[in-house]
Amino acid sequence: MSDDRGSVTALVVGLVMTFIACAGLAVDGGRLVTSKVRASDRAENAARVGAQSLTNIRLGAPTIDQPEATRAAAAFLRSMGVSGTVQASPFEVCVEVRETVRMTLLSLVGVGSRAVSGQRCARPVME
Repeated sequence: MSDDRGSVTALVVGLVMTFIACAGLAVDGGRLVTSKVRASDRAENAARVGAQSLTNIRLGAPTIDQPEATRAAAAFLRSMGVSGTVQASPFEVCVEVRETVRMTLLSLVGVGSRAVSGQRCARPVME
């Protein structure tokens, strides 16, 4: 009698776990990249909305109305259902958006949620 009983089962379990991990990297890795691009896009659009809040245009020295820019960019983020931070200066509006991505396949091998963020700034251009 041979004591190789169960060795094929261990090999199959190892191969299945490896397959799940590789598939998880492909699926969940793609979701992470997509979430990063989406966060950056939302941050860019919020910054652009904020940078449109100009003052002193008639004086020939346009600057960003900081309280209004912050309010407008934050309102845009709320309308998109995301959280983030807005910083406005007289010449630029910067927005950072944060999202949490739950792993689907990688959660089977113990990988939990991951945080992604995107930051973009916008400056008004006067021609």
